[in-house]
Amino acid sequence: MKKPLVIIVGPTAVGKTDISIEIAKKLNGEIVSADSMQIYKYLNIGSAKPTHEEMQEIKHYLIDEIDPRDEFSVSEYKALAKKYIKEITSKNKLPIAAGGTGLYVNSLIYEMDFSNASSNKEIRDKLTKEYQEYGSEYLHNKLKEVDIKASQRIHPNNLQKVIRALEIFYTTGDSIKDFSSELVESQDYNYILIGLNRDREELYERVNKRVGIMIDDGLIEEVKSLVNMGLKAEDISMKGIGYKEIIGYLHGDYDLDRAVYLIKRNTRRYAKRQLTWFKRYKKMKWFNLDESADKEKNISNIIEFIEGKIEFL
Repeated sequence: MKKPLVIIVGPTAVGKTDISIEIAKKLNGEIVSADSMQIYKYLNIGSAKPTHEEMQEIKHYLIDEIDPRDEFSVSEYKALAKKYIKEITSKNKLPIAAGGTGLYVNSLIYEMDFSNASSNKEIRDKLTKEYQEYGSEYLHNKLKEVDIKASQRIHPNNLQKVIRALEIFYTTGDSIKDFSSELVESQDYNYILIGLNRDREELYERVNKRVGIMIDDGLIEEVKSLVNMGLKAEDISMKGIGYKEIIGYLHGDYDLDRAVYLIKRNTRRYAKRQLTWFKRYKKMKWFNLDESADKEKNISNIIEFIEGKIEFL
């Protein structure tokens, strides 16, 4: 018999951490993060991790799991998440996946074939050097020659995906898989999809406020510490919003005011992309947290929906 899995998603700064913790308290649950930045150790402020106190209240998984100097893939996320979900279920607790990384969520609810997920550092390093010497258009033209379909859906400026597509082709001869189309639902869980949203003006105000708090809490010092550990702008963990902009500031590319502006702007744009992604989920039940000023009422409404679904399952 398939076990229930609650999945709580939404744009950055909407309030997923707070809401998911309250729901976990009331439904005897534990939380598996679905956030591609919180999974890294040492990335605390810029990733808006739950506080130590919050993680003492409710056990969290896949937070502080991976060294930021190491590579980490969606296929590895799926394997670890499934392991922890099984562990939570074995304790007769409710697994709750919470986060805003669309591919991580997809890996839990859809059958995703990672058969061409092999990597080749030598090829990747060679392609990175070619980019540094010839630019992004040169690499994108190489992709166009070997994988026209991938080149049509991957923007030339998306260096990470262009290099990944070429790496897969040169390593396996296959095309990089498109996990945004032809999705088949997984049979692993009876999943319940909860989408959190707010009015756009309120969401953007929360984004701006959060960025200010991050700067005040020491984001610059956190990034300096990571750079001192040997991390560079090219590392995947440093491509997260907040980290890449502060690295640019530390390199003297622009002043701090410009860095803060870029973090706010890029976070707002990311929130918009997240909403576009999650609105494709047909089974999603959306809750606008601005419809009621009463936080407890919002949580009660979400719990009532979840309990009704679990009873039906």
